[in-house]
Amino acid sequence: MILIDAQGLRASRPNRPLFDDVSLTVSDGDRIGVVGLNGCGKSTLLRIISGDLDPEAGVVRRGRGARIGVLAQQPVLPVGTVRDAVGHGWRGEAMLDRLGMSGLLNSPTNELSGGQQKRVALAALLVLDWEALILDEPTNHLDLDAIAYLEEWLANYSGGLLLVTHDRHVLDRVTNKVLEIDRGHAYLHVPSGWNSGSGYAAYLAARIEREEQAATSEQARKNLARHELAWLRRGAPARSTKPKARVEAAKALIERRPEAAARSGELGLSLGSQRLGSKGVELHGVAFSWPASHSDADAPGPLVLKPFDHMLEPGDRLGIVGPNGAGKSTLLDLIAERLVPTQGHIERGRTVKVGYYDQLGRELDVTQRVRDAVAGDKGAPSLEDLALMRQFWFDGDAQFAPISLLSGGERRRLQLLLTLIEQPNVLLLDEPTNDLDLDTLRALEEFLDDWPGIVVVVSHDRVFLDRTVIEVLALDGAGGAQLVRGGVAGWLTQRAQATAAAPSQAVAATPRSAPVAPSSPKPASVKSPSTLRRLLSQAERALAQATETCQRLGNELATAGGDHQLLARLSAELAEAQSKVDAAEESWLALAAEAEMQGLTVD
Repeated sequence: MILIDAQGLRASRPNRPLFDDVSLTVSDGDRIGVVGLNGCGKSTLLRIISGDLDPEAGVVRRGRGARIGVLAQQPVLPVGTVRDAVGHGWRGEAMLDRLGMSGLLNSPTNELSGGQQKRVALAALLVLDWEALILDEPTNHLDLDAIAYLEEWLANYSGGLLLVTHDRHVLDRVTNKVLEIDRGHAYLHVPSGWNSGSGYAAYLAARIEREEQAATSEQARKNLARHELAWLRRGAPARSTKPKARVEAAKALIERRPEAAARSGELGLSLGSQRLGSKGVELHGVAFSWPASHSDADAPGPLVLKPFDHMLEPGDRLGIVGPNGAGKSTLLDLIAERLVPTQGHIERGRTVKVGYYDQLGRELDVTQRVRDAVAGDKGAPSLEDLALMRQFWFDGDAQFAPISLLSGGERRRLQLLLTLIEQPNVLLLDEPTNDLDLDTLRALEEFLDDWPGIVVVVSHDRVFLDRTVIEVLALDGAGGAQLVRGGVAGWLTQRAQATAAAPSQAVAATPRSAPVAPSSPKPASVKSPSTLRRLLSQAERALAQATETCQRLGNELATAGGDHQLLARLSAELAEAQSKVDAAEESWLALAAEAEMQGLTVD
């Protein structure tokens, strides 16, 4: 059943086209992820398809009687309490609990933060029945437990789904198609062959192939242009007899240029950092509580963070995880000296310079132009400022654009530039992946790989945490803080074991055709030491076999020559083998983390 049919859509913003002639059909069972660079028009496309915005060209049709639920990037809630917005009854309360909002049932909606409003809007959406859902960044402001629940819910959802997200784990698990917007064009990627089932994998494979084809086509054009240029340069007698049509065609071929890159060069994050001495940041018996009431600022309330010690040394990569409201951003504010500890003290090395990329971003004057924000008190940007803006993909007209016209991701990229331009040696990143596009995320991950300073990350993006942090400090929501071995995988395993030991009532992840009802999760068994050793041995063998296959295919691919059919087959087999290596490695890491928590030695 066709639920949404969009044909020939076009949209632009002042002095800049976004996309043209975009067509898309959403049917029952379609789960379509929408990806593209920041500012390419993803949210605009969703607003047009949802009926919130009129296209400059094209038409959107809905299936007869189709009920379509929409989660906007910045939703507006009705006046009243959180309970009123979601609906009275156990279904609404259960969904709010799943999304970390159970403690604010009676809070007025106009007193909620932007992230809290989005969670309430998402809860209100998921408790109702819809033939199709249009979701713009639904995982923003959710903690890891809530993201895992939403991911499971969407994976079981049987209606049509149109989703904008930069969470790669969700894209890979949930989508079965991906719509890519690239330089005004739209490409729909559907799984086939080795990437069957994953829309995200189909998108990655097709993007690589498109870039390779473009490079091959441009090389062929250059070769042909050289031939035609030589033909045109032959002596005058020969030229006088040349057909006029071929002369014009030859000139057009020579003058033609490949399509400009979506962005010029790589994201230039390496702006340098001040040297960090041997001493970083030391937390001694640090605890924090907010005032018990606004009227008495000196009366402390319950401890958000109980006293704990931690040392951040040069090269440390620390992730901070925990449920919403556990104090993750509060801890970053303490390290940044935006807050003063209620108990204990924090020592900084004399060379420490903190750069804070916070969740709300710097206070930007939205009437200001990009170039003026970067220039700061200098009045006009220097040559170095202009180069930095180009490094951060603010080229040409984008430098003169008012900040109010930037997309959410472009604003976040500007905030990142303004953070790094100060050359800090301690980076505090609070939800850095929110609104950033996939290319920017990869560039940020690669930058942090080689950055010499201290990095502290608060994030609910599992892929980003896996790639950027070494240790995880877990906050339990009751004031406790514990350093967990095994990174994010170790923490998730620990939480699963805790849930198994003390199961609680939870809402089952259900599709639209089934009601949301409370259920008890099945306790997971704790593996015995002998079982763990056996499973680790099996996982190690599987990883070794998968790695050997991957290396063999890589060698065959390197010596395949110009046989395009063979190259295509080997490339597909290599991609499949690499996915098996990744899966085997992930399995081994999870088992190793579990073994270490039981005190077993892992070689």
